[in-house]
Amino acid sequence: MNQKGLLFHHKPSSSQFQHLRHSLSSTLAFFPLLAGRLIATEGENNTTYCHILCNNKGSLFVHAIAENTSVDDILQPKYVPSIVNSFFPLNGVRNCEGTSQPLLAVQVTELVDGVFIGFTINHVVADGESLWQFINLWSEISCGCHKLTKDPSLERFFLDTVEPPFPIPAPSPFTKEENQNSQNSTPETPVRVFHYTKEKIAQLKAKANAEAKTENISSLQALLTHFWISVIRCSFVDAQEEVFIFLPIGVRRRIVPPLPENYFGNALQIGVVRMKAGELLQSGIGKGAMEMNKMVASHCDEKVRSQYVFMAKKPVLLQLGGAVGAKALATGSSPRFNVYGNDFGWGKPLAVRAGSNIGEGMVALFGGKEKGSVDVQVCLPYEILEAMESDSEFIDAL
Repeated sequence: MNQKGLLFHHKPSSSQFQHLRHSLSSTLAFFPLLAGRLIATEGENNTTYCHILCNNKGSLFVHAIAENTSVDDILQPKYVPSIVNSFFPLNGVRNCEGTSQPLLAVQVTELVDGVFIGFTINHVVADGESLWQFINLWSEISCGCHKLTKDPSLERFFLDTVEPPFPIPAPSPFTKEENQNSQNSTPETPVRVFHYTKEKIAQLKAKANAEAKTENISSLQALLTHFWISVIRCSFVDAQEEVFIFLPIGVRRRIVPPLPENYFGNALQIGVVRMKAGELLQSGIGKGAMEMNKMVASHCDEKVRSQYVFMAKKPVLLQLGGAVGAKALATGSSPRFNVYGNDFGWGKPLAVRAGSNIGEGMVALFGGKEKGSVDVQVCLPYEILEAMESDSEFIDAL
């Protein structure tokens, strides 16, 4: 499940809470998939087929109260307080449970002097870009907008060479046995948010391009490589050990013709950069960022289509799970998403946070409140995060 939340320094009135709930119903009329459920059907050779049934069973809306928690209690601590996880609905629910659980759930939590709106969406139905598209339109409708800026495009797109449906191989995550096996609880790992200003990011970009003798490295690629290097340096990984960073590659504008800008669904692939730890640390930000740039650039129309063809013929469920940690970071979200433009009628948000779906080794990227800045939320063992705070090269960029 994908969980994102917005923190506001305003406490809505009871009538505003009621209006928010009604405006959610109005918004769902444009997103019938989110009011439906997953349907899993057994096929031949121990396979399973899954589709979304738009049966209007509805989404979940929860109104909660955190009587003794203020906005400062969330923003001031060095580490993200564990209570923030309770501000998200459907904690512990897996994507495959969308056969019986809502595909979208919203929890509005009253604080002493503000409110937190937590969103949980089934990743089978939508990716991060689509989640923020939904939030953006809901905020417009809540503010009384009668003409939406972008109606969602619900048209489905398939490759000419492969016909749906596509089977899910065994063991299917929809079986009770697999569900029970995957629900083992794990110890809570610390979460922290690091803030990068527009000016510091520009310096990292200039340094990476100068070292790589190019002008192609983007601000995000330079920032991610800088962050990756610090994590590896503070993890004391053996120089000969291979380290990884996984990145979601949006493909809406990478295929020809491109998908509609307002396409609602999943349109991404996972790319990976791998290097020896010693090479990454010794080569500087330019080498790692250039490898990242090449990987992203390789996702052209031909490669994107070939990956989808392969995936349709030999489907493999993406389960990073235990593969992710300090030696293999997995990034998500994007600074390009419209986070701070969401005004539901009582002002724009103060901060954004990811939920408990951000496990060890996972990194969530958000555009900062100041234009051009970036917030990086990361979940890593305490000793690594503390070592990063003492890492002069890392701190100088903050």
